[in-house]
Amino acid sequence: MVYYVNNNSDSKGNHEVHTSTCSYLPTNKKMLGDFSNCADAVKEAKKTYSKSDGCYYCSNACHSK
Repeated sequence: MVYYVNNNSDSKGNHEVHTSTCSYLPTNKKMLGDFSNCADAVKEAKKTYSKSDGCYYCSNACHSK
């Protein structure tokens, strides 16, 4: 699955990681690459944005509660 990170942070300061098929995929995004799971994608996103987590809808296993 191809993952992207939102260049804009959410209300908690996190940059959310989305799959390419997510209904909430933002327009202002950076492609992270092809990963087999959201944990690896979030790890990659943290190289750019230290506060990153998974989208509640498409990467819930990596979403900060």
